[in-house]
Amino acid sequence: MPAAFPPDSVGLVVPQIAHFSEPLALACGRSLPAYDLIYETYGQLNATASNAVLICHALSGHHHAAGYHNADERKPGWWDSCIGPGKPIDTNKFFVVSLNNLGGCNGSTGPSSLNPETGRPFGADFPVLTVEDWVHSQARLADRLGINQWAAVIGGSLGGMQALQWSISYPDRLRHCLAIASAPKLSAQNIAFNEVARQAILTDPEFHGGSFQEQGVIPKRGLMLARMVGHITYLSDDSMGEKFGRGLKNENLNYDFHSV
Repeated sequence: MPAAFPPDSVGLVVPQIAHFSEPLALACGRSLPAYDLIYETYGQLNATASNAVLICHALSGHHHAAGYHNADERKPGWWDSCIGPGKPIDTNKFFVVSLNNLGGCNGSTGPSSLNPETGRPFGADFPVLTVEDWVHSQARLADRLGINQWAAVIGGSLGGMQALQWSISYPDRLRHCLAIASAPKLSAQNIAFNEVARQAILTDPEFHGGSFQEQGVIPKRGLMLARMVGHITYLSDDSMGEKFGRGLKNENLNYDFHSV
């Protein structure tokens, strides 16, 4: 890590946690009596609170979208190429908010959090969440930050679905919606791929019915296979061709399983 951060970097950032004690009703019929949301901000909120931008992360994303948590961090946040002074999401102009969704297990309340009713990690007992649930929790965070209307809500993939849901649930609370590589719903084929991915995790011996944290293990193999299945759905035809096309990677044909 260089002694000084690049001039177009937001530099050192410190995550913040907002605690909400008001119950959040969920689409599944259950509710969370209280919860935490961890988030980061970049830039300055103007006097009229009109320059705020919300960043919604994808399936495996989190709140650390830009900058560095410490001087020794090798990689900046996952969208550092787009967020910062003079970058597309210009922090000289905008106040940027990036949070970890409920259930994201990167600081916000999720399956690894303690269930107040049992004193044990929620595990598989954590409520099933929807995109609409995330958006409602984000609206509460906006209220907490004094933001009545976002200049834009931006997200890619699952984050794009959240941006779209914002325009449906709270059309008066955003001026622009930027949904990148996203869709309003999954195709039947994508739902099928997701089911295969879920089964890879559920059938991993280390899953323990969702209580693997209490066992001190992680269903790594199931997660690995689920990510492989998911990755197939993320690639374009050209990318698929580069990775799995019929062109030989080397001069030797492979007729066994030992050199895979």
